[in-house]
Amino acid sequence: MKQPDDTKTAELPGHARRIGYARVSTDDQTTAMQLDALRAAGCVPIYEEHASGKQIDRPELAQALKALRPGDTLAVWRLDRLGRSLPHLIETVRAIEAAGCAFESLTEKIDTSTATGRLVFHLFAALAEFERNLISERTREGLKAARKRGSKGGPKPALTPKDADMVRKLMADRETSPADVCQRFGISKATLYKYVRSSA
Repeated sequence: MKQPDDTKTAELPGHARRIGYARVSTDDQTTAMQLDALRAAGCVPIYEEHASGKQIDRPELAQALKALRPGDTLAVWRLDRLGRSLPHLIETVRAIEAAGCAFESLTEKIDTSTATGRLVFHLFAALAEFERNLISERTREGLKAARKRGSKGGPKPALTPKDADMVRKLMADRETSPADVCQRFGISKATLYKYVRSSA
């Protein structure tokens, strides 16, 4: 919900604006503290949203980003009010900067319109990339170690080779009920037919 404008200067042509975005996770929480801080920082208008941090669909944030014009600044009370995660936060701020605008977090005192603010945020981005690379490297090393132990990785087969052969033999008999076979081996019909097809 967009808060009503309380100043006319924000609408003057060519005037750089500070647009605020406030968010709480549940309806029983209040944005009052965020709104006070954003108003004190000169934000007009302010977009207010009730949405979980993990929620992808945030219509008020979309409206706030759409309202930005080159030279404007999008401000939040704290970094976690904007992004669902660090990668999402970085992606959003990069989109803001690509539009010729700046981002500011009041609590962390990060302002990408300044050299120091840009440096801090680029460090965040570098750390996020470093973390992704570490996770990827650990995954590769884990798979490599598993292959050395004879494991091929991936999901565990639904049936042992012996049970799979039994299923195929049972299904070769047209009198056999697929439902009975599924119940006996604890598998779904899709899994049953997958094993039957693999013998063809």
